[in-house]
Amino acid sequence: MRAMNPSIDLSLVVPLFNESESLVELKAWIDRVLVERSYEVIFVDDGSKDNSWEIIEQLHALDPERVVGIRFSRNYGKSAGLQKGFESARGRIVVTLDADLQDSPEEILGMERLILEEGYDLVSGWKKKRHDPLSKTIPTRLYNAATRWVSGIALHDFNCGLKAYRLEVVKAIEVQGEMHRYIPILAKDAGFNRIGEQVVQHQSRKYGTTKFGVERFMNGFLDLMTIGFMSRFSRKPMHFFGALGVLLFSLSLLGFGLIGGNKLWAMSQGLHARNITELSEFYLALIGMVMGLQFFLTGFLAEMTSRTDASRRAYQVQTEIGRTNAGS
Repeated sequence: MRAMNPSIDLSLVVPLFNESESLVELKAWIDRVLVERSYEVIFVDDGSKDNSWEIIEQLHALDPERVVGIRFSRNYGKSAGLQKGFESARGRIVVTLDADLQDSPEEILGMERLILEEGYDLVSGWKKKRHDPLSKTIPTRLYNAATRWVSGIALHDFNCGLKAYRLEVVKAIEVQGEMHRYIPILAKDAGFNRIGEQVVQHQSRKYGTTKFGVERFMNGFLDLMTIGFMSRFSRKPMHFFGALGVLLFSLSLLGFGLIGGNKLWAMSQGLHARNITELSEFYLALIGMVMGLQFFLTGFLAEMTSRTDASRRAYQVQTEIGRTNAGS
């Protein structure tokens, strides 16, 4: 990996959607906490319909050295906002937090210390005491239990928006879909295994309403299944599809052997035996053999595709301020 040369202490990535009421207060809170640090705040406006972008422009005008704004032409989702923020970040430590004031900037220095002094690659917040309705806390508990089981990472709160990373971590991963919930899994898959957590204070929502809903709940579980599969088999899909294909093919061959052996035994004993093609077991074995071949070929094609596909999703940025070269 190319060596990183961070020019400031902290990059704060703040994805947002319709959070105009909280932005000024959030920036002032960050300024109070990080008075002794060099830092930047990267606001990523995910196609807001209110005047969030106008507020970001005002904040940039007041503090052009530390406020960076990125505006999407439409709503792509939180993962897209984080990805663009990660691409733009240049601090030694990168911190993500939500714009709704429920994540306290007071926790940032403690997370920074865990990374710099105790050697963690990633520190995730744990909202041990939550101030959310049951319609959100219960699904969150289910998410966390399922994600711990799938990933083997002992975190209590994967969905907490307040996380801190070494710069190398965010430059090595790519966040898409609803994968922002599972960034620790992406980091682990990229080789960053020192993952810790810190109990953080959860604030009640002061402005606006939660964006959580049934659709995000279902998408989250589907993405968990995807990332669980991809983390194990994305580099070697043949290990999954090929093994499944060989298993089905072998069981089908065994079935044909049993059917044929039973037919021959009956004939040798002078007993009447039905034609093989009249047996439902024959067709089940035949279907299993065909499916086994299909799974094997699927694994072969997936293996070839994984070695040649270098495509990456590009997000259309409508406006950007505060950085002439966002990738530097």
